[in-house]
Amino acid sequence: MKTISVQELKNLFENKTPFTLLDVRENEELQIAHIKPNTHIPMGQIVERIKELKKEELVVVMCHSGVRSARVCHYLSENGYNSKNLIGGINQWSVEIDQKVPQY
Repeated sequence: MKTISVQELKNLFENKTPFTLLDVRENEELQIAHIKPNTHIPMGQIVERIKELKKEELVVVMCHSGVRSARVCHYLSENGYNSKNLIGGINQWSVEIDQKVPQY
């Protein structure tokens, strides 16, 4: 499985690199903290909603700490998607990149 650091994700945003930030957390978590722009598909819905993602575009998968997103990233890779797991998830983003994003 490929991974990406929060600094590398920040660089993707800054360089306007085409990619999809896939947030696989639950709705309640998204209401507490999020990174915009993102595509929100909770982990439990990935199988039935996978076609909403573009195979030809990088998909950066994130969750709270990186565990759920690692599972989804593995599933996407097995299905031919170019996916990378965000190391440390939104929690790490809050610590290193944007302290305005609440930790929970």
